[in-house]
Amino acid sequence: MIPHGYKKLMNFAAKSSGFTDPFGIGGSASMSLVIFAEFFCAIFIVLGLMTRLATIPLIITMSVALFVAHKGQVFGDGEQAALYLSGYIALLFTGPGKISIDRLIGK
Repeated sequence: MIPHGYKKLMNFAAKSSGFTDPFGIGGSASMSLVIFAEFFCAIFIVLGLMTRLATIPLIITMSVALFVAHKGQVFGDGEQAALYLSGYIALLFTGPGKISIDRLIGK
C-alpha cells in the first residue's frame, strides 16, 4: 500500500479534482483520506505502531474501493482490494506481532 499511496501523494494536485467522491465531501478531501490510509497508516502497520487503530482507515478505504469503485466484483476487478481487505480485517483481530513498537511500549 505504501507505494500506491506515495504515488497518489506525489500526484495530488493533478488527480485530486477528478478523484472519486463516494461520501460527498469533495474529491480533494476524499483523496486526502485515502492518502492518509494508504501511505501513513500502512507505515504505522509496518512499524507495528498503533496497529489495530491503523487498520481501521485501511479497512474503510478497501471497502470503498471494493464495493464502490469496483462494484463489488470480488472475483473481477476488485480482487486485489478484496485480498487487502481480508488481510486488514485479520490484522485488526490478531493485532501486532511479537516484534513491534506496540509490544515494546507495552513492556
